Amino acid sequence: MKKLSIIAIILASVAIAGEAFIFATRKDKNEEEALHTRAIRADYRVYAPSIPDTLYFCGERVPLNLWYVREGLDRELVSNMYYQSSTLFNIKRATRVFPTIERILREEGVPQDMKYLCVIESSLQNVTSPAGAGGYWQFMKATGQKYGLEITDEIDMRNDLEAATHAACRYLKSLKARFGGWTEAAAAYNCGENGLEKRLANQQQQSYYELHLNKETQRYVYRILALKLIMQHPQDYGYTVRRCDTYPELPYEEVTLSGQNVDLVQFAIDNGTTYKMLRTMNPWLQTDNLKNKTGKSYTVRIPTKKGTEYSTITKGKHDTTVIESI
Repeated sequence: MKKLSIIAIILASVAIAGEAFIFATRKDKNEEEALHTRAIRADYRVYAPSIPDTLYFCGERVPLNLWYVREGLDRELVSNMYYQSSTLFNIKRATRVFPTIERILREEGVPQDMKYLCVIESSLQNVTSPAGAGGYWQFMKATGQKYGLEITDEIDMRNDLEAATHAACRYLKSLKARFGGWTEAAAAYNCGENGLEKRLANQQQQSYYELHLNKETQRYVYRILALKLIMQHPQDYGYTVRRCDTYPELPYEEVTLSGQNVDLVQFAIDNGTTYKMLRTMNPWLQTDNLKNKTGKSYTVRIPTKKGTEYSTITKGKHDTTVIESI
């Protein structure tokens, strides 16, 4: 009996000690969690983006008085404001690409806001979608050819910024003429002109904002508007980018490429550059040997002397001015 009493006392002591340990552990954990919560509240901030009272796209007023329009824009602002890497690269690339796009938009009589359509289509890069759309403006092959782009196994002018921008302007102007508004033209650029026309007719509406559309097109114009707001007012959405952080335009010289069965590696070397730089500055070239059976002549860009040197293309400047608008 005495032995059992001793064992009972030991077990009770162990239980008490265990409860004390658990209590102490819980107390430490609670204090740790409280410190963690206080640190988050003190040091971490996630802000809801501001939505302007008035907004225009290509001179057309966005009906922000409609709750679903306002919330549609808000969704894209939040998504792109906090998709920091992508949005930051868009700002960096814009200083290289926008000057050419802006010039061509002026020449073609297309509103400058359409440059933000290019941003959401390709992030200002030569990319190819899973569906086969290619280049800065993401033309499908048939549409690109319809609007004047040469697209073959050897040449793909969807990847030439100037040629593709002119083609995009022609396409957008034809869509504007068909639908009456630039907003609807932008929507049709995404879902196809026949698709948009069918939805307008079936739903007996005239405005993009009044249509029930597939999810991608439903968000499309709002994404353009969101990138416009962020890139026109980057600091208002948390982006501090100095001029020296952005990508400058690349200096180049133009030379003529002609003849058949041209070895482009040797052509590059003969013109004082490398095949890598030839393809980089002329991404519309699709092969290292241009058969060119029709004997066409092409204008190609090659870097100027020292045109690959960072200090040369930036003209030796380290401009720390913070960008206010793109």
